[in-house]
Order: sequence, then structure tokens, then C-alpha cells
Amino acid sequence: MEFLTEFGLFVAKAVTLVVALLVVISAIVSVAHRNKGDDEAGGELRVRLMNDIYRKLHESVRAKMLGEQARKAWQKQKKKEHKAEQKAEKKKANLKASDPEPTHRPRVFVLDFDGDIKASDTASLRKCITAVLGVADNARDEVVVRLESGGGLVHSYGLAAAQLDRIRSKGVPLTVCVDKVAASGGYMMACVADRIVASPFAILGSIGVVAQLPNFHRLLKKHDVDFEVLTAGEHKRTLTVFGENTEKGRQKFLEDLEDTHGLFKDYVSERRPGLDIKAVANGDIWFGQRALDVKLIDEIKTSDEYLIEACDRADVLSVGFEQKKSLPEKLGLAASGALEHAFVRLFSVFRNQKLQ
Repeated sequence: MEFLTEFGLFVAKAVTLVVALLVVISAIVSVAHRNKGDDEAGGELRVRLMNDIYRKLHESVRAKMLGEQARKAWQKQKKKEHKAEQKAEKKKANLKASDPEPTHRPRVFVLDFDGDIKASDTASLRKCITAVLGVADNARDEVVVRLESGGGLVHSYGLAAAQLDRIRSKGVPLTVCVDKVAASGGYMMACVADRIVASPFAILGSIGVVAQLPNFHRLLKKHDVDFEVLTAGEHKRTLTVFGENTEKGRQKFLEDLEDTHGLFKDYVSERRPGLDIKAVANGDIWFGQRALDVKLIDEIKTSDEYLIEACDRADVLSVGFEQKKSLPEKLGLAASGALEHAFVRLFSVFRNQKLQ
């Protein structure tokens, strides 16, 4: 028992130290990000040819299936073929350089959007779209967006959807692939596409608007605490967290929600005219196959299937924007990860000791 007591005190001290260090490091990293702001030159585009990625995966499995002698012969043959392909590509590039109107194989530009409540990925998405639209050929190329989002703030997702509208307005075919979820603001973005492809159990829809907030007025009144809200303008503040909410303010808030919902429905209807908006704009969600039945999507297929098939007809290019991190930020993130790992290990040791 004495050992367990001492060990418990040691763990408590260690955990306290780890938590304190995590708070300090997080604060430093947060300040660094805040000071840097949205630096347009603070990152770089990363472009990868996904045809090569998939080809290497296939070849890796095939090599493992062969015997040692056969594998060496096969690898030697693949090297010869690769050199021949490089030579042919170099020759083709030289010919294109002298061609006043060079042609190219169709291209599929793949962008990723992983949405949180504030649609924070919009900053990267807008840079990628700007870059792609500068080179895309609307007669031959295509943009595919792998979209994952459960929705969030109206104005944030409105801007994200407007970025996708830029692709559509340029006449470049746009496909959205949904593997897990595109609901509410996520579906607002997805509906912009010429074609929506979703996996069998992806969640789609939730064409509705919700707002909620607590109210502490009665608690403050019980403890004789006054809270005043001073406004200029009848509807400057309709509902508050601490003040007394009136029926008139509540009614105005509901009117604003209904108006936003109306705008949402109009936006979806305009981009998917074949959709029965009255049947699907009730805030409900549908899984992949059910979403296909009500025409929220156009095809059941995972993004992997869609892109692997695209490799047969086009060069598939993954385009992403990566924010550059300063040395202090890299060190801070590395230290934060190490401390988090140490905290988990200490907690596991303490829990195992307690169980024994």
C-alpha cells in the first residue's frame, strides 16, 4: 500500500507537469499561428500523379506473389519498360515544346476538403481551385473533390460552396465523391457538382438549419444578478444568453432561420433541378442507396473506385496546399506529440498498476 501511494503521487506529479507543458506549448503554437495570419505565400502546392501511386501499389503486391528468381526477372523487365517510357515521354515533351498548340492527355485534378464546423479547409481549397483553373481545359479535364463534412456555420459553408461554384462557372466538369458524410453545409457544397458519387453507407442530406443557445437569465435572477443588453436597432439582438428573451425576439429569430432555410433550398434546387426539394428539405438524412433513390446523388461508388477507373483514361493529379511551418512551430508540435504520448503511457501504467 505504501508503494502504491508513492507511485500514485509520482504519477499525479508527472501528469500535472505534462499537462502544464502541453498548455504552454499549445499557447506558443497558437500565438505563432495567430501572428502569422493568412499568409498567401506561407505555403506551397503539392501535386502528385496518382496513376504512379496506384501502379506502385499493384506492382508491390505482384512482386510479393512471385518467387525470388521470377521476381528479379520481373523487376528487371519493369526497369527496362520504365526507362523506355521515360525516353518516350522525353521525346514527346520535346515535340510538344515546338508545337504551337500542344495537346495533352485528359487530366483529372483531385482536391480534398475535410470540413469542421467553421469550414476551416476553405482557405486551402480556394488556393487549389485558383491554381487548377489556371491550367484546366474545360473540354478535356475534370475536377474531383473528395468531400467529407457534417456541416457547420452558414456563412462559412456558403463561402466554401461558392469556391466550387467557380469551377462550375468556368465550364470545367466537377465531380464530388463522398465516402462518409456530406450533410447540411457539406451537402450545400456537394450539390454544386455536375455529378455526386457516394459510397453505399455515406450520410447525405440534412437540408435544414438549426440554432441553439443556453439562457442563464433565471439563474442570474435567482442570485440577484442583473444583466443588461443595450442595442441600437430593433433587431440588433433577438435572443441572448444572459438576458431575458422575449416572445417578439424569439419570433424574429425563427423568421431568420426560416429565411436561411429558404435560401438553402433555393440554392440546392438551382443546382440539382431534378431533385424534389419538398421531399428532402426537411432536415432528414439518407444513407448512400437511399440517397440515390431520392436523387440526392447520382451514383453509388467509393472515391477509390472512381479514381482508379479514371487512371485508365486520364492523368490523375492530386492537388493540395500545405501551410509552411516555422522551426518553433515544428518543435512545438513535435514536443506536444511527445508529451501527449508520454501522458498516455503514464496513464496506462497507472491504470494497469491499479488493476493489479
